[in-house]
Amino acid sequence: MPETSPFEIIEGNNAAGLVLLADHATNRLPPEYGRLGLPQSAFARHIAYDIGVEPLVRRLAAQLGVPAVLSCFSRLLIDPNRGEDDPTLIMKISDGAIIPGNHPITPQEWENRLNRFHRPYHHAVSQTIAAVGAASGKAPLVISIHSYTPAWKGVPRPWHAAVLWDSDPRAVHPLIEALAASGDVLVGDNEPYDGALRGDTMFRHCMETGIAHALIEVRQDLIGDDSGVAEWDKRLGPILANLNARPELHEIRRYPSRTGPYAF
Repeated sequence: MPETSPFEIIEGNNAAGLVLLADHATNRLPPEYGRLGLPQSAFARHIAYDIGVEPLVRRLAAQLGVPAVLSCFSRLLIDPNRGEDDPTLIMKISDGAIIPGNHPITPQEWENRLNRFHRPYHHAVSQTIAAVGAASGKAPLVISIHSYTPAWKGVPRPWHAAVLWDSDPRAVHPLIEALAASGDVLVGDNEPYDGALRGDTMFRHCMETGIAHALIEVRQDLIGDDSGVAEWDKRLGPILANLNARPELHEIRRYPSRTGPYAF
């Protein structure tokens, strides 16, 4: 029986110059991992995936006619939005849930998960960015889509959406301005998280290479059903199209990272 791919590439018009990413698109696990010792209910929670992101990215890719790369494994198995040396790459506990299948874990199994899931996903991201760059004749714009819980440890999160970033402001500032322009969206600027995370997807594929980018977070209760996904697809699609039309977002410019010097 063939092994399920750790990623999915949605084909699009590479010449358009835009790439969409969904690091935490699904809550799936290969059969041999069972449920990592967790109850089935854990896989409906944010600890397993970013709720609402998969259908939103599929809609955006179709609306804009651009390629997207989606992970096809749960972040509980290994987190594609972490560097290989990040201690939270394979979580032992997540938001109060102990993950028996991740502790103890042998060095061999750690490497196995990198080789089977994490590295192939990032290779697909690299290849897609390269293909878009070659077809468009310019540096791509990369947009990563995530979602976050409406509250954390009992504290409500008021932002409807957020833009996370390190130090490259090119896509970020116009994106925040466009999201806020309607007057009905409270936008977090590096809230509820700071976007400077060494080794994560944006660091690896964009900060290190000088590609303009942004990470958009949408609150999960706003995209938890079809009507919410449709609303945010309608909201984000024109914004991303307008961003992609800006020439300055298709130039290579390398900014120093707030996480420290690059390794090269």
